Amino acid sequence: ILIHLFNSDITLGKNGVPVAENFRVEQSTMADTVQAGQVRVKTLYLSVDPYMRCRMNEDTGSDYLQPWQLSEVADGGGIGVVEESKHHNLAKGDFVTSFTWPWQTEAILDGDLLQKLVPQLVNGRLSYFLGAAGITGLTALLGIREKGHVAAGANQTMVVSGAAGACGSLAGQIGRLEGCSRVVGIAGTDEKCSILVQEMGFDAAINYKKGDVAKQLRELCPGGVDVYFDNVGGDISDTVISQMNQNSHIILCGQISQYNKDVPYPPPLPPDIEKIQKERNITRERFLVLNYMDKQEASVLQLCQWIQEGKLKVR
Repeated sequence: ILIHLFNSDITLGKNGVPVAENFRVEQSTMADTVQAGQVRVKTLYLSVDPYMRCRMNEDTGSDYLQPWQLSEVADGGGIGVVEESKHHNLAKGDFVTSFTWPWQTEAILDGDLLQKLVPQLVNGRLSYFLGAAGITGLTALLGIREKGHVAAGANQTMVVSGAAGACGSLAGQIGRLEGCSRVVGIAGTDEKCSILVQEMGFDAAINYKKGDVAKQLRELCPGGVDVYFDNVGGDISDTVISQMNQNSHIILCGQISQYNKDVPYPPPLPPDIEKIQKERNITRERFLVLNYMDKQEASVLQLCQWIQEGKLKVR
């Protein structure tokens, strides 16, 4: 069973919301034989992520992201189990992952492009390798370390937008582990806000769909904002930036509120917000986790250690 990108209504026009009709599910016959260096795998998990909206445009806005092609099998982060192997380093029963895993129930893949997984590192929760111990966790950890300038004992306040999402919920916890003294999340329901505070150790959370976000931010961050982990862009980010301190830092992780619009990445700030950013010397640099793959192994081990110790809660 394969999932294809099918309908071009929005792939050839950058404005629009993805719908089920943009995709097609098919059954197909696989090759009978596995060639030297290949493995046959059964798919266990696929990760469906916001960045994939950008892959539905001819121009993804990023050098490292290729657009999905019409009538070709979609792909992304995935995990599977080896069912047959002709690769020297992979055996039947091994769990493997790839950032370009095809959206199909079974596949024959090049073994050199797969990474072998050790389930014990995540207490047997294999799917964590697509989340907290995968690209998502790496984005949160390396974003904070490379662009957040968090220093233990510096009494810094971090705000996270999209805080209940896969990356945001980790970023807030990691901000605390790295030394932030106060962490405030912004999410879209009371239930999410409650989980952030009660389960994930955020000091406070704001439901942006209720009340005055700017007013709540001022009350919850009386000393201003030192680090902003930005997943959403748009009005929410403009509100946060207006309350950031001199020489503070924006970790530009994502701009999900803008992905269905025809704007460049990262989207330009409104003139009044850009003026604040420049006057206060607030850094806002594009952040791509794949630029830091030399730090991947050590960072994944750190994430796994925090998971095993119960310091990083995963939903």
